[in-house]
Amino acid sequence: MSLSIQQIQAPINAEMKAFEGKFRAFMKSDVMLLDQIMNYIVRRKGKQIRPMFVFLSAGTCGTINESTYRGASLIELVHTASLVHDDVVDDSNYRRGFFSVNALWKNKIAVLVGDYLLSRSLFLAVDNEDFDFLKLINRAVKEMSEGELMQIEKARRLDITEDVYFEIIRQKTATLIAACCATGARSVGMTAELVERMRLFGEKVGIAFQIKDDLFDYGDAEIGKPVGIDIKEKKMTLPLIYALQQADWMTKRKVIRTIKNDSENPKKVGEVIDFVKQSGGIQYATQVMKRYVDEALHILTDFPASAYRESLLNLVKFTIERTK
Repeated sequence: MSLSIQQIQAPINAEMKAFEGKFRAFMKSDVMLLDQIMNYIVRRKGKQIRPMFVFLSAGTCGTINESTYRGASLIELVHTASLVHDDVVDDSNYRRGFFSVNALWKNKIAVLVGDYLLSRSLFLAVDNEDFDFLKLINRAVKEMSEGELMQIEKARRLDITEDVYFEIIRQKTATLIAACCATGARSVGMTAELVERMRLFGEKVGIAFQIKDDLFDYGDAEIGKPVGIDIKEKKMTLPLIYALQQADWMTKRKVIRTIKNDSENPKKVGEVIDFVKQSGGIQYATQVMKRYVDEALHILTDFPASAYRESLLNLVKFTIERTK
């Protein structure tokens, strides 16, 4: 049984509370409309998993300090900007059960809000001469954009191999969690070698996190995104890629044709889901996810035992055992 997010957060409770105030201050604007939207975003924040990765990584590697707060704020600004822009790209009206920024203020304003958040992150880094953070986070932003575009390009042709899938999710999802862990380590003065170990730890966690998300599409949880949404959006995820690899030529052609032409038909989507389940796609993806988790946890043994390291371990379990 995995611990609750409150229990995992225990060693960094005070830091997370202080972070909230500092983050609000970093988001402030003199433009009334912008300030109103910033308040709306802050009030509807999620579990704040990414700042937790920053603080717990910092605590695992050394002593949390003022630059750790700036690193966590940088990550959260970039992450929030990417969510605002994603909702515009996906034409999504909801985020965490609330109206998205674009639903309330329209696309034009949402794009500008995302731009503002990115510029705030740049200003914060440059103003404090946190150039190491900037390097780490700049890599993440570049890869997130590339991953999204690669996925869009491949979705048109439905020709994703396992290698391409892993490259997409490494860039789209894992790169930001990797940046969280590397930023935490860097903020406490770790050597380049140990910062890279923490970055790799975060990358493996991020890949496992995304595979878990992909499994939700097959009804692999009590709650979560609507079943079959990835198939509807023509996204090739690991369970489906594996199932197609196992199939004969005729079946493969039939399934791909269904995804291309009938992905709006719930009955046809159901057939694809059944095909994936019967082909062992769910078991295979679950095995691969567990392998990445094991590799990530093995990296953690490089660092001395502490309450922070224990919480980091439990945070990894939480992200993998979550039901939504």
